[in-house]
Amino acid sequence: MENANAKWYVIHTYSGYENKVKTNIEKTVDNLELHDKILEVRLPEEDVVEVKEDGTQKESKRKLFPGYLFVKMVMDSETWYIVRNTRGVTSFVGPGSEPVELSEEEIANLSLDSASNKVSIKVGDTVRITEGLFPDYIGEVQSVDEEEQEITVKILMGSKEVSIRVPYTGVELN
Repeated sequence: MENANAKWYVIHTYSGYENKVKTNIEKTVDNLELHDKILEVRLPEEDVVEVKEDGTQKESKRKLFPGYLFVKMVMDSETWYIVRNTRGVTSFVGPGSEPVELSEEEIANLSLDSASNKVSIKVGDTVRITEGLFPDYIGEVQSVDEEEQEITVKILMGSKEVSIRVPYTGVELN
């Protein structure tokens, strides 16, 4: 059930602790049954493909905002205390560590709202990659993963066809 009073906030964490903090907040929400107050914790990441000297490729995830998490929650003294006192959290982002909710424009730019995460790209479409290691490459969509909000695109690299995973936000229809 979506709570109309829930807003997106940014929390600062110790660098490298983002996944641990996310897991700890989610466990606390489960244990205290606060799903109606702390709706979601997000760590935006993108897939990157590294091409090594020997030509092999390694896929890995890269945090888009190292040291930060996005939390959709109803701000009250209880939720503030829970998030703020989670091990690894240094503060909420805002003046004097006072939590400041993200604006509608910021939410849209960060693709945090699930409505903005809908994609009209389908298998067989031709797309141009706009971000990551392969900007301006054009390829054919091989698969769409709505849960991960990624697509697999087949591109031509030299004389080889290569499949890469790209976030929805990293492509545009060609």
